[in-house]
Amino acid sequence: MTAEAVFRKGSTTAPAGYFRWESAGLRWLAAAPGGAPVAEVLDVAATHIDLRRLVFANPDPLMAENLGAALARTHDAGAPAFGSPPEGWQGDGFLGPLSEPLPLRLRPSPTWGEAYSAQLLGTLAIGVDRGVYHRSDTALVEAIARRVELGEFDDGAPAARIHGDLWSGNVLWTPEGAVLIDPAAHGGHRETDLAMLALFGCPHLDWVVSGYLGQHRLDAQWRERVALHQLHPLMVHAVLFGGGYVRQSLEHARRYR
Repeated sequence: MTAEAVFRKGSTTAPAGYFRWESAGLRWLAAAPGGAPVAEVLDVAATHIDLRRLVFANPDPLMAENLGAALARTHDAGAPAFGSPPEGWQGDGFLGPLSEPLPLRLRPSPTWGEAYSAQLLGTLAIGVDRGVYHRSDTALVEAIARRVELGEFDDGAPAARIHGDLWSGNVLWTPEGAVLIDPAAHGGHRETDLAMLALFGCPHLDWVVSGYLGQHRLDAQWRERVALHQLHPLMVHAVLFGGGYVRQSLEHARRYR
Protein backbone atom coordinates (compact mmCIF):
# COMPACT_ATOMS: atom_id res chain seq x y z
CA MET A 1 0.00 0.00 0.00
CA THR A 2 1.38 3.41 -0.92
CA ALA A 3 1.96 6.13 1.65
CA GLU A 4 -0.73 8.23 -0.06
CA ALA A 5 -3.31 5.57 0.78
CA VAL A 6 -2.59 5.75 4.51
CA PHE A 7 -3.75 8.39 6.99
CA ARG A 8 -1.64 8.44 10.17
CA LYS A 9 -3.14 9.93 13.31
CA GLY A 10 -0.43 10.30 15.90
CA SER A 11 0.66 11.98 19.11
CA THR A 12 3.49 11.50 21.56
CA THR A 13 1.46 13.10 24.35
CA ALA A 14 -1.74 11.05 24.09
CA PRO A 15 -2.64 9.04 27.20
CA ALA A 16 -1.23 5.53 27.38
CA GLY A 17 -3.38 3.15 25.37
CA TYR A 18 -5.32 5.87 23.57
CA PHE A 19 -4.72 4.50 20.08
CA ARG A 20 -5.43 0.92 21.16
CA TRP A 21 -8.74 2.20 22.55
CA GLU A 22 -9.58 3.84 19.24
CA SER A 23 -8.56 0.74 17.29
CA ALA A 24 -10.66 -1.54 19.51
CA GLY A 25 -13.68 0.71 19.03
CA LEU A 26 -13.34 0.85 15.26
CA ARG A 27 -12.95 -2.90 14.94
CA TRP A 28 -15.89 -3.59 17.25
CA LEU A 29 -18.13 -1.27 15.28
CA ALA A 30 -16.91 -2.74 11.99
CA ALA A 31 -17.94 -6.21 13.17
CA ALA A 32 -21.64 -5.25 13.30
CA PRO A 33 -23.44 -7.14 10.49
CA GLY A 34 -24.60 -4.65 7.88
CA GLY A 35 -23.60 -1.77 10.12
CA ALA A 36 -22.33 1.69 9.32
CA PRO A 37 -18.93 1.64 7.59
CA VAL A 38 -16.02 2.79 9.76
CA ALA A 39 -12.45 3.81 9.01
CA GLU A 40 -10.32 0.73 8.35
CA VAL A 41 -7.50 0.16 10.84
CA LEU A 42 -4.23 -0.75 9.11
CA ASP A 43 -1.84 -0.53 12.05
CA VAL A 44 -1.79 0.65 15.63
CA ALA A 45 1.12 1.48 17.93
CA ALA A 46 1.71 3.35 21.18
CA THR A 47 1.95 6.74 19.47
CA HIS A 48 -0.19 6.40 16.35
CA ILE A 49 -2.93 4.65 14.45
CA ASP A 50 -2.83 4.14 10.67
CA LEU A 51 -6.14 4.22 8.80
CA ARG A 52 -7.03 3.77 5.17
CA ARG A 53 -7.25 7.24 3.64
CA LEU A 54 -10.72 8.31 2.51
CA VAL A 55 -11.86 10.36 -0.47
CA PHE A 56 -14.39 13.06 0.36
CA ALA A 57 -17.69 13.82 -1.37
CA ASN A 58 -20.71 16.03 -0.73
CA PRO A 59 -23.52 14.16 1.04
CA ASP A 60 -26.98 13.81 -0.43
CA PRO A 61 -30.29 12.66 1.11
CA LEU A 62 -29.89 9.08 -0.09
CA MET A 63 -26.47 8.82 1.54
CA ALA A 64 -27.97 10.17 4.74
CA GLU A 65 -30.89 7.76 4.67
CA ASN A 66 -28.51 4.85 4.09
CA LEU A 67 -26.38 6.02 7.02
CA GLY A 68 -29.42 6.02 9.30
CA ALA A 69 -30.40 2.47 8.37
CA ALA A 70 -26.81 1.22 8.72
CA LEU A 71 -26.40 2.95 12.09
CA ALA A 72 -29.52 1.17 13.35
CA ARG A 73 -27.95 -2.15 12.33
CA THR A 74 -24.75 -1.22 14.18
CA HIS A 75 -26.79 -0.55 17.30
CA ASP A 76 -28.73 -3.77 16.83
CA ALA A 77 -25.47 -5.75 17.06
CA GLY A 78 -25.67 -5.07 20.78
CA ALA A 79 -23.21 -5.01 23.65
CA PRO A 80 -22.65 -7.13 26.77
CA ALA A 81 -23.96 -4.39 29.06
CA PHE A 82 -24.58 -0.68 29.32
CA GLY A 83 -21.22 0.93 30.01
CA SER A 84 -19.25 -2.04 28.70
CA PRO A 85 -16.06 -1.30 26.73
CA PRO A 86 -15.54 -2.48 23.15
CA GLU A 87 -14.15 -5.96 22.64
CA GLY A 88 -10.37 -5.88 23.08
CA TRP A 89 -10.36 -3.10 25.68
CA GLN A 90 -10.66 -3.12 29.46
CA GLY A 91 -11.36 -0.29 31.86
CA ASP A 92 -12.34 3.30 31.19
CA GLY A 93 -12.08 4.84 27.75
CA PHE A 94 -11.50 8.34 26.43
CA LEU A 95 -13.79 11.05 25.04
CA GLY A 96 -12.78 14.31 23.42
CA PRO A 97 -10.11 15.67 21.10
CA LEU A 98 -6.73 14.01 20.71
CA SER A 99 -5.11 17.12 22.16
CA GLU A 100 -6.90 16.63 25.50
CA PRO A 101 -9.07 13.52 25.79
CA LEU A 102 -11.07 13.20 28.98
CA PRO A 103 -11.66 9.88 30.72
CA LEU A 104 -14.93 8.15 29.83
CA ARG A 105 -16.25 6.18 32.77
CA LEU A 106 -17.22 2.69 31.69
CA ARG A 107 -19.04 0.82 34.44
CA PRO A 108 -20.83 -2.25 33.03
CA SER A 109 -24.36 -1.93 34.38
CA PRO A 110 -27.73 -3.65 33.90
CA THR A 111 -29.46 -0.36 33.02
CA TRP A 112 -28.62 2.64 30.89
CA GLY A 113 -29.43 4.97 33.76
CA GLU A 114 -26.75 3.53 36.02
CA ALA A 115 -24.07 3.70 33.31
CA TYR A 116 -25.01 7.19 32.13
CA SER A 117 -25.16 8.56 35.67
CA ALA A 118 -21.56 7.41 36.21
CA GLN A 119 -20.50 9.29 33.07
CA LEU A 120 -22.29 12.48 34.13
CA LEU A 121 -20.79 12.43 37.61
CA GLY A 122 -17.31 11.59 36.33
CA THR A 123 -17.27 14.61 34.01
CA LEU A 124 -18.88 16.81 36.67
CA ALA A 125 -16.04 15.99 39.07
CA ILE A 126 -13.47 17.09 36.49
CA GLY A 127 -15.45 20.27 35.84
CA VAL A 128 -15.56 21.09 39.55
CA ASP A 129 -11.81 20.53 39.88
CA ARG A 130 -11.18 22.90 36.98
CA GLY A 131 -13.54 25.57 38.31
CA VAL A 132 -15.94 25.20 35.40
CA TYR A 133 -18.92 24.15 37.54
CA HIS A 134 -19.80 25.68 40.90
CA ARG A 135 -21.81 24.58 43.94
CA SER A 136 -25.29 25.32 42.57
CA ASP A 137 -24.33 23.71 39.27
CA THR A 138 -23.11 20.63 41.10
CA ALA A 139 -26.38 20.25 42.99
CA LEU A 140 -28.36 20.51 39.75
CA VAL A 141 -26.32 17.90 37.85
CA GLU A 142 -26.19 15.56 40.83
CA ALA A 143 -29.98 15.73 41.14
CA ILE A 144 -30.36 14.85 37.44
CA ALA A 145 -27.83 12.03 37.80
CA ARG A 146 -29.82 10.57 40.69
CA ARG A 147 -33.01 10.55 38.62
CA VAL A 148 -31.14 8.98 35.73
CA GLU A 149 -29.54 6.34 37.95
CA LEU A 150 -32.93 5.40 39.42
CA GLY A 151 -34.15 4.57 35.93
CA GLU A 152 -36.69 7.34 35.38
CA PHE A 153 -35.58 7.71 31.78
CA ASP A 154 -34.86 4.08 30.92
CA ASP A 155 -37.06 2.63 28.19
CA GLY A 156 -36.29 -1.06 28.67
CA ALA A 157 -34.26 -1.35 25.46
CA PRO A 158 -31.16 -3.58 25.61
CA ALA A 159 -27.63 -2.20 25.42
CA ALA A 160 -26.70 -1.05 21.92
CA ARG A 161 -23.32 -1.02 20.19
CA ILE A 162 -22.84 2.74 19.92
CA HIS A 163 -20.19 4.99 18.39
CA GLY A 164 -20.32 7.17 21.49
CA ASP A 165 -19.00 10.43 19.99
CA LEU A 166 -21.10 10.72 16.85
CA TRP A 167 -21.07 14.44 16.22
CA SER A 168 -21.17 15.53 12.58
CA GLY A 169 -17.39 15.93 12.36
CA ASN A 170 -16.97 12.22 12.98
CA VAL A 171 -19.06 11.36 9.91
CA LEU A 172 -16.96 11.51 6.75
CA TRP A 173 -18.83 11.48 3.47
CA THR A 174 -17.24 9.59 0.56
CA PRO A 175 -18.49 8.70 -2.94
CA GLU A 176 -19.60 5.34 -1.49
CA GLY A 177 -21.44 6.91 1.45
CA ALA A 178 -20.79 7.83 5.07
CA VAL A 179 -17.83 6.45 7.04
CA LEU A 180 -17.52 6.85 10.82
CA ILE A 181 -14.27 7.89 12.51
CA ASP A 182 -12.93 8.67 16.00
CA PRO A 183 -15.31 6.58 18.12
CA ALA A 184 -15.72 6.41 21.87
CA ALA A 185 -17.42 3.05 21.33
CA HIS A 186 -19.14 1.27 24.20
CA GLY A 187 -22.36 -0.37 25.24
CA GLY A 188 -24.90 2.42 25.51
CA HIS A 189 -28.28 3.70 24.45
CA ARG A 190 -28.99 3.99 20.73
CA GLU A 191 -30.57 7.40 21.27
CA THR A 192 -27.17 8.80 22.33
CA ASP A 193 -25.75 8.58 18.80
CA LEU A 194 -28.85 10.15 17.29
CA ALA A 195 -28.77 12.96 19.85
CA MET A 196 -25.12 13.64 19.07
CA LEU A 197 -25.83 13.89 15.35
CA ALA A 198 -28.47 16.51 16.14
CA LEU A 199 -26.32 18.46 18.59
CA PHE A 200 -23.85 19.98 16.15
CA GLY A 201 -25.79 19.73 12.90
CA CYS A 202 -25.48 16.64 10.71
CA PRO A 203 -26.23 17.22 6.99
CA HIS A 204 -29.65 15.89 5.96
CA LEU A 205 -30.43 14.86 9.55
CA ASP A 206 -34.12 14.29 8.81
CA TRP A 207 -33.11 11.71 6.20
CA VAL A 208 -30.72 10.04 8.64
CA VAL A 209 -33.54 9.74 11.17
CA SER A 210 -35.96 8.48 8.51
CA GLY A 211 -33.53 5.77 7.46
CA TYR A 212 -32.96 4.83 11.09
CA LEU A 213 -36.64 4.55 11.94
CA GLY A 214 -37.24 2.53 8.81
CA GLN A 215 -34.79 -0.04 10.16
CA HIS A 216 -35.54 0.19 13.90
CA ARG A 217 -38.54 1.88 15.50
CA LEU A 218 -38.02 3.93 18.66
CA ASP A 219 -40.61 4.48 21.35
CA ALA A 220 -42.95 7.44 21.16
CA GLN A 221 -41.05 9.48 23.79
CA TRP A 222 -37.58 9.29 22.29
CA ARG A 223 -37.50 12.93 21.14
CA GLU A 224 -38.26 14.05 24.71
CA ARG A 225 -34.95 12.49 25.82
CA VAL A 226 -32.73 14.05 23.16
CA ALA A 227 -31.54 16.90 25.39
CA LEU A 228 -30.77 14.44 28.18
CA HIS A 229 -28.52 12.41 25.89
CA GLN A 230 -26.87 15.66 24.80
CA LEU A 231 -26.11 16.68 28.38
CA HIS A 232 -22.95 14.62 28.79
CA PRO A 233 -21.25 15.71 25.54
CA LEU A 234 -22.12 19.31 26.36
CA MET A 235 -20.53 18.89 29.79
CA VAL A 236 -17.41 17.48 28.12
CA HIS A 237 -17.29 20.54 25.85
CA ALA A 238 -17.82 22.80 28.88
CA VAL A 239 -14.85 21.23 30.68
CA LEU A 240 -12.62 21.45 27.60
CA PHE A 241 -13.67 24.78 26.12
CA GLY A 242 -15.75 26.64 28.72
CA GLY A 243 -17.69 29.62 27.40
CA GLY A 244 -21.21 29.08 26.17
CA TYR A 245 -20.99 25.32 26.61
CA VAL A 246 -21.26 25.73 30.39
CA ARG A 247 -24.49 27.69 30.04
CA GLN A 248 -25.84 25.34 27.38
CA SER A 249 -25.14 22.23 29.47
CA LEU A 250 -26.92 23.71 32.49
CA GLU A 251 -29.89 24.72 30.36
CA HIS A 252 -30.16 21.12 29.16
CA ALA A 253 -29.93 19.86 32.75
CA ARG A 254 -32.73 22.16 33.94
CA ARG A 255 -35.15 20.54 31.50
CA TYR A 256 -35.02 17.37 33.63
CA ARG A 257 -34.80 18.64 37.19
